Parts: sequence; structure tokens; C-alpha cells
Amino acid sequence: MANLQTIEVPVAGMDCMECTQHVQHAIARLPGVSSVEVLLTAQKAVIQLEAGRVDLPAIRKAVEGAGYSVPQMQGDTLRAGESFTRKAITTLALVVGVLLFVVVAGEWLGLFAQLTDQVPFWLGAVIVVVGGLPIFIDVVRSALHREVTSHTLMSLGVLAALTVRQWTTAGVVVFMMHIGNYVESFTADRSRKAIKDLSAMTSPVARVERKGEEIEVSLDEVEAGEVVVVRPGEKIPVDGVVLSGDATIDQAALTGESMPVEAGVGSKVYAATVAQLGSIRIRAVHVGRDSAFGRVIQLVSEAEARRGNVQRFADKFSGYYLPVVAGIALLTLIFSGNPLNATAVLVVACSCSIALATPIAMLASIGAGAKRGVLVKGGKFLELLARADVVLLDKTGTLTLGKPHVTEVISLNGVNENTILTLAASAERYSEHPLAQALREAASERELALSDVCDFEAMPGKGVRARIDGSQITVGSQRIVHEKSQLQQVKRLEERGRTLLYLEKDGELVGLLAAADTLRPEVPAALRALKAQKISKVELLTGDNEFSAAELGSRLGIDYRANLLPEDKINVVKEYQAQGHTVVMVGDGINDAPALAQADVGIAMGASGTDIALEAADVALLREDWNLVPSVFRIARRTMGVVRMNLILSAIYNVAGISLAAFGIIPPVLAAALQSLPDLGILGNSSRLFRIKD
Repeated sequence: MANLQTIEVPVAGMDCMECTQHVQHAIARLPGVSSVEVLLTAQKAVIQLEAGRVDLPAIRKAVEGAGYSVPQMQGDTLRAGESFTRKAITTLALVVGVLLFVVVAGEWLGLFAQLTDQVPFWLGAVIVVVGGLPIFIDVVRSALHREVTSHTLMSLGVLAALTVRQWTTAGVVVFMMHIGNYVESFTADRSRKAIKDLSAMTSPVARVERKGEEIEVSLDEVEAGEVVVVRPGEKIPVDGVVLSGDATIDQAALTGESMPVEAGVGSKVYAATVAQLGSIRIRAVHVGRDSAFGRVIQLVSEAEARRGNVQRFADKFSGYYLPVVAGIALLTLIFSGNPLNATAVLVVACSCSIALATPIAMLASIGAGAKRGVLVKGGKFLELLARADVVLLDKTGTLTLGKPHVTEVISLNGVNENTILTLAASAERYSEHPLAQALREAASERELALSDVCDFEAMPGKGVRARIDGSQITVGSQRIVHEKSQLQQVKRLEERGRTLLYLEKDGELVGLLAAADTLRPEVPAALRALKAQKISKVELLTGDNEFSAAELGSRLGIDYRANLLPEDKINVVKEYQAQGHTVVMVGDGINDAPALAQADVGIAMGASGTDIALEAADVALLREDWNLVPSVFRIARRTMGVVRMNLILSAIYNVAGISLAAFGIIPPVLAAALQSLPDLGILGNSSRLFRIKD
């Protein structure tokens, strides 16, 4: 297998979806290129290539051959000059076009005499050619690469108008082509707004300690391991650990959570969050693109590459649509004998609206979601979420907080409950197990003082053993105790889904301690909201025992499967997929990574700062709030509704416009004026998604 590497190349000058296709085709033709995705919003190409077979100069030449530039490579002086010339011609064409449009409209309305008749045809033709030169050059360049664009059709319309000596019509068409370019450029900039807004949330500078002094440097100059100082009201510029100080941190930029959190020595803090109160010193761990927020921006910018079926259909449809329109124009000319009717057909057809219908809506939703702490990695996953009908749930860390607490302390031999808890918590005082932490917290809540221990021994999978006040104390599962009799209390607690710890003192069983995980308080209401969204099956998949799973399943009103290993969860996902279901898996993104990857869509809870979660999941919830889960499904369905409306509006416009133009009802000048309407309609309709609130 060839040694493949992935590189990113910035591309300047793209302002429409057709632009990305031209660049993509140009780079894909290079020998050694395995795959290429061109991202309009990020203004770059992500290229997978064989090492040594293709170099940056070759890629640059291919990009320039398509009519665009690579701004960060040397030798761009010529391209900059060409860009200035292009802008000058475009500006002149717009000025002349406005005047011409006013004159033609005035002549139609009878406000003044036929002024355009006073202009020699040759001079009018020169004005048209010069004004449209930048566009005509792009059309010729595309034709040389065997590509047809919407401007190809309009350029043919200009040529047809000049052929019948209608230079004013040709001039207005050129003017509207420039207006259309501006509208598409504005639309593309609007779709890039999400990334711009996210990038603006980060601090461009940082205050670091160097040689005993605090100095302010560019964020690019900060290195991992350096000490960063953050004062009240400032944005935290890096991911790191607090070395000294205390602060109240607003994490809304990263997680979407409005409630601030307290940070002290040892706390993890993240870039783009704000120290509202207090000053802190931070040891930088991740900087720039490596920070949690940097990875969020990166994933949002690359989400455009993950196209769903609807978007791929629109891309392919555009390729077939333009030749069909040219054929209709030819038939119009044959049957009507009127070249102006054929010209109007070429001019009114708008393929850009079809290409824009899906990505603009998708990117609007992805950007709006990212601001709220919902990271969707591509339109493909919004499309899948919109039609999902099976949702599978992990338990620990997903439905629950993953933090057990002691629910019962039971004396079996007349020993005081507080004594049992004190002995158990003391024996576990040096253990890092979550149940040990639960015992210590329970003892602290009862204000019990822990005893000193010696001869501590941890037995993985079983429990711990230690000597306390001369007695041998053993705490752990039933496998560790000497007494094997079945106690009635054990059966009752297991049926309630409790995890049991047995306490022995000098070989005698003296007590039982029961613990349970804590259900997230918002889960029941969130599950009800989820079931209301055409989800036919919600099922719990857990490695816990049957009793624990049954208790939680009954409490939440959902089906369950217990005693599952990670590979068992994958098999359950495959089982539903084999039945034709679209499966969504919700997990914590760490131990559920295989099942998240197997599902059609994997949703990871609380993924901020967690590399595994961000990589494994298709949707990452940056804060641990279950209300975001039904919200993701609502966003997806709303997005696909907007996409369908965009496509319908585009189809209606094109069918009506081409029909009216073919029958001579819409003249070429009016056709040119109407050509940008679908783009504006799609922008307006999709802009509703920028304001998503739930």
C-alpha cells in the first residue's frame, strides 16, 4: 500500500459551491492524489496524497489553473496583480452596469428617449466584453477543463444577445452576473460566519511568565509547559492546570453552559473560557489548535466535507442540469425561431441555488449548535439523525453521573452502623476506586473521623484488606469474604439494583454497605422528549447486572440489556442495522468508543477536553446535560425541513423561469434581473437556522 499523507492547502478566491468543485477536480487530476475535499467555509483543500509523488508547487499550479490562488505560498505577486486588475474591471463593470440598467429601465418606462440607440454597436460590444472579461476568462478556463458552470450558460446568453446586436441586453446580463457573484460571495461569507464567530471567542494574546517577568505575547508564541497568568475578566488563552489562585470561570464559549464553575489549584481550565472573578496562574498543557476549543473550531470547519446523500445528490444534479438547460435553449431556438427567447432560457436558469440549498442550511445548524455546546461533525450526521428511529443508551457516565453514593449501611452482628461505615471508609482511604470515594464521602457527610491503617493491601476486582486498631478489616465483593451464606438483605438490595460491599472484621462478616450510581436529574424528562420525536425504540445497554439494569429500565420506562461487554454492544448495534434501522448510540465517548463508531450516529456526552470522545463520536455534547440529546434530534429535523424547502423553492423557480423564458414571457434583461433571487431566498430561509435556540 502506498505511503499516504494528509496535507491542508489554503485556497483563496472561492465564493460559491461551483468554485469548490473546480478546485477539487483540478487537484484530483494530479498523479499521486488519493482524495481531496475542498472546504468553502474554511477556504482550504484537505488532500490525501502519496508521499513523494506530488509536491506543493504542483498543487499550487493546479489551483491557479482552476482560477484561484494559494495565498500562503511564495511567488504570489503576479496573482495579487491579477486580483487587483480583476477587482478594478469588476468595479468598473458594476458602475457602468448600474448606469445602463437605469437607462434601459427609463427607456422602458418612457421617461426619456432611446439613449442607447445613440451608442454605436461596436462601442457597446466593447463595453460588454471588457465588463465581463473576468467572468469570461473563468468560463473559458472551465471549458478547457471540460466543466460547465452557471456562468457558461449566461455567457452563451451574452454571446447570443450580441449576435442579434442587442448590446444593451448583453450589458445588463453581464451586470447581473456580477451582482450574482456578489450575492453568492455574501452567501458564502454568511455560511462562514459560524467559524468566524467561534474564532473570535479565543484570545489572540497571552500573558506569560518568562525570566521572572510577566510579558504579553501572541498566542502563537506560547508553548506547552509555560506559566500563563489570567486576571479577572480576561479570556483564558490555553488549556491547562491551575497552579495558584482561585477564579469563577464562565465556560459558555466551550460548553454552552451559562452557569459558571469554580476553579482552584489543580483544576483544569480551557481556552476561550473567561475568568470572571479572581486571578489564576495556569500551567499550559494544550495551546492553539491543540486546545479543546481549537479542536472544536477545526472539526466545525471540516464538517462541510462530510456530505450527506441529499448534498451529494445536489452536487451530481448540478452537473446534469446545465447541459439539460442548454438543450432546452436550443429547442427553444428551433421551435420559436427567436434567439432572444433562447437567450432568456440560458440566463434565467440558476444552478447555484441547487448547489447552495443543502450546505448553507447544514453549516448554519452546525455553527449555531457549536455555540451551544453541540458539535456535529458534518451534514451527513444531521441527515442521519433526522431519520433515526432507534436510540441505544449507555448507563454509567451517560444516564448516570458515574459517581456512586452509599445508600444503605446494614449491621449483621450488632455492630453500630457508624462503626461499620468508619471501618469501611478507613480501610478504603488509600484506594482510588469510585466505591472507595463513595465510602469516604458518606463518612464525611456523617462527620465520622477515619482511623489510621497499616498493612494496606489492594486486591484488584475483589476489594481491599487493612489492619485497623489491631483488627484485620476486609472490604469488597462477595468473592473476598469467608461467609458464603445467602442473606435475605443481599437478595433484596440486588433486586433494587444496588452494588454491595461486604465488611469482615477478623474473618467475621459484620456488615453490608450498598451503593448506587446517581441518575442525572434531567434524564426522565429528556427521554420523554426524545420518544416524542418519532423514535420507535429506546434501549439501555449496560455491563451492570440484571437487577441493576431492570431497576433503572423500569424507572425510566425503557427496555434494557444487561451484563454486556463492549463487543456485545457493537453486536446489538449491528443487529438493529441489519433490520434496516438507523441507529444512534449515546455514550460517554470513552469506554463506549467502539459502539459509538459502529452506530450510524454516535453521540458522546461531556466531550469537552476529552480527545477520545471528540474523535470517536459523530456528535459531541460539550457539557453533561441530557436536555441536549433531544435538542440534537430537533435541530436535525428542522435542518432537513429547511433543506427540503430550499430544494423545492429552487425547483419551482427554475421550472417556472425556464418555461416563461421559453415562451417569450420573460425577456433576457428581466431574466438576468431574476437570476439572483433563488440565492437570496435560500440565504434568507437558511438564516433561520442561525437562530436555533433548542
